[in-house]
Amino acid sequence: MSPLSGLTVLDLSRVLSGPFCTMQLADMGARVIKIEHPIHGDDTRAWGPPWVPGGSTRESSYFLSTNRNKESVALDFKTAEGRDLLDRLVAKADVLVENFRPGSLAKIGFDYASLGPKFPRLIYASISGFGQTGPRSAEAGYDAMIQAEGGLMSITGRADSQPVRLGVAISDIAAGMMATQGILLALIARGTTGRGQHVDISMFDTTLALLTYQAQRTLITGVPPVRSGNRHASIAPYDTFSVSDGTLVLAVGNDDQWQRFCRAAHLGAASRDPRFATNDARVRHYDALHPIIAAALQTETVETWLARLREAGVPVGAVRSIDEVLADAQTAARDMVTQVSHPSVGDLPILGIPIKLSATPGQVRSAPPTLGQHTRAVLTKDLGVSPAEFLALADRGVVKCS
Repeated sequence: MSPLSGLTVLDLSRVLSGPFCTMQLADMGARVIKIEHPIHGDDTRAWGPPWVPGGSTRESSYFLSTNRNKESVALDFKTAEGRDLLDRLVAKADVLVENFRPGSLAKIGFDYASLGPKFPRLIYASISGFGQTGPRSAEAGYDAMIQAEGGLMSITGRADSQPVRLGVAISDIAAGMMATQGILLALIARGTTGRGQHVDISMFDTTLALLTYQAQRTLITGVPPVRSGNRHASIAPYDTFSVSDGTLVLAVGNDDQWQRFCRAAHLGAASRDPRFATNDARVRHYDALHPIIAAALQTETVETWLARLREAGVPVGAVRSIDEVLADAQTAARDMVTQVSHPSVGDLPILGIPIKLSATPGQVRSAPPTLGQHTRAVLTKDLGVSPAEFLALADRGVVKCS
């Protein structure tokens, strides 16, 4: 039995932060009913290329990355009939997740202020760019702009280059993780109080929280950090270095590891140099230290250094491409790539579940759904809509089934 078995989640979100949140809940056994627009569905269904080749429908790899284990109901809740159906689904749900711009759902009576009194046990999670309150709450939030506005981009990249966003939409993904955590906390509270509540998640807040030690450093010194490439502001050597056939990351976290590194790299003079004796000293004299290490590491290959430094107990890693990581034996051992059967494209490789529970593990049960794949089943079985009524709704464009 999965830890969230018996929990019903109504997912009104789209793109990334909300779908990532609800996928996590679905992985742990929750039933997630994804409400999508009948014409275009989740925005990311159109985000390509790449598309999965050979399918009977065009499937976006972006959409497939965050929507496994869900049921798709294609429903236009801007219509009166659609709103009535959605209201009946809310009555059966434990959790509702949405990531519309604040105020949008209030116009049709589906904000928390409208639904909370009507369904007192409902946990209503909102994910937005800047949150439900504050002077910027009405602004839209997209990951790149939030990375910029939230300070993350200012510390990402090399000092002599333009600011760089992270290679994944980290503000979106982390906001989805915060929403999952908030929902679980609200569920625990509901077990005591019997009442649901509003979970308000802001991508801006989340990005600020991700700054952790960089923000604290600024609060204490009043001086914001600057871009420094892969160099760490408080640990040395903690950086990328070129070797004869690739790039290594060296992560020397304490003085004992520094001495072990020096022995393995044959840097006897550096190990005795008072400028490098402590981490504090190495950070302060890093401009002198870096070229010494760089010259030593350029003499051997990635594999040679990995073997030598790992044997010495020095934290080190190679900069690898994503296809190399997906093919790693550790990836296979941890079941981080699995396969599902998709109704349109057949066998489909997808990522696995990173949270490993010994007694009640999560499970990848089903492939990401096609648009409207479960509309008929949910409306007829859950709401008692008759076949004739369903066909009439479909004819009027209120619902759609794949």
